[in-house]
Amino acid sequence: PRIWHRQPWTIVSKCGCWLSFIIFFILWWSALITPKQVNIEEITIESSRLPKEFDGYRIIQFSDLHVGTFNNTDIVDGIVEEINALNPDLIVFTGDIVNRQSAELTPYISSLRQLKAKDGIVSILGNHDYGDYYKWNSTFSKQANMSMLKSIQCDSLNWTLLLNETKSIKRGNHAIKVIGVENWGEHPFPQYGNLNASYPDLNDNHFKILLSHNPNHWDAVVTKDSNIDLTLSGHTHAMQIMFSLGKYKFSPSALRYKYWQGLHTKGEQSLYVNIGCGEVAIPMRLGATPELTLITLKCKQ
Repeated sequence: PRIWHRQPWTIVSKCGCWLSFIIFFILWWSALITPKQVNIEEITIESSRLPKEFDGYRIIQFSDLHVGTFNNTDIVDGIVEEINALNPDLIVFTGDIVNRQSAELTPYISSLRQLKAKDGIVSILGNHDYGDYYKWNSTFSKQANMSMLKSIQCDSLNWTLLLNETKSIKRGNHAIKVIGVENWGEHPFPQYGNLNASYPDLNDNHFKILLSHNPNHWDAVVTKDSNIDLTLSGHTHAMQIMFSLGKYKFSPSALRYKYWQGLHTKGEQSLYVNIGCGEVAIPMRLGATPELTLITLKCKQ
């Protein structure tokens, strides 16, 4: 009004005040409330390669905890409680358990030790887990940080950490294979993952589940070089901003990742992208509620 030498627009001023209040409320809700709300997504994967002994097998996937962002154990305690209540056969964690340093994980060991599944917990590393986002005084310090993270997961938590390796899960005389690659990085992330080193024959007749942090790995390599039945990824967080209208979902993450959330299929191969439980950079989640994925395997007749 002063610039244009006019009277103030009362209606505009009132709308501006209300809009400011609404935005303020949404931002605080996203910072204080949404991170504590856990959304359980349920999917079913059918395959003719799945042994009948595994019909109805239940897997819980969680991802991207980024515990360095949390101020206390409340959120992690809640996630553990939700997972255990689902009574899974197997729990898988698909990377990024810390932000920058392995020491961030120490306060949460007692909470994460409470996770329970009949066939244990299998984990992989994400791009944040290698200490590449921290300026170390020496190569030795960075290596010690990596050794600490591996020790916590394998010894303190009793998880099976797969570093370009495979775990067999048996029922009677039959088995399914859980393959875990290290982080399949794109620029500027280093390339640690090696799918060919992880499993001897990527096109054999076993039912195979791949844990790979970056969902771009599926489209670029997995569907071209293997017959892996199910790939589980994380990494995108849906950029911690997601808008939903019925089945339609939108996130700025869609501008960066072709597959940024949910279930995708190509022929007999499937990819599921979990949007994670934690936060990085900005300690808030706008609509992108922390996610646990309950996956039920079914034999296809």
